[in-house]
Amino acid sequence: MNDWSGLGKAVIFIGVLLIFMGALILLKDKLPFGLGRLPGDISIERENFRFYFPLGTCIVISIILTLVLSIWRK
Repeated sequence: MNDWSGLGKAVIFIGVLLIFMGALILLKDKLPFGLGRLPGDISIERENFRFYFPLGTCIVISIILTLVLSIWRK
């Protein structure tokens, strides 16, 4: 008999993550912080060139996901 509990937990986690990401996208204008425009985000603009790398945003998302996954594993 196969143990499907691990797969079930993964599917539930992915579903909750998608709901959370969808809510962030829908409510991004009403959030008190500008996700994607945090300190540490790199933005270079020239005449015919624009470069944007959301380094600060990536770090914040990484910390949040690390916390959620560490809580999930316990």
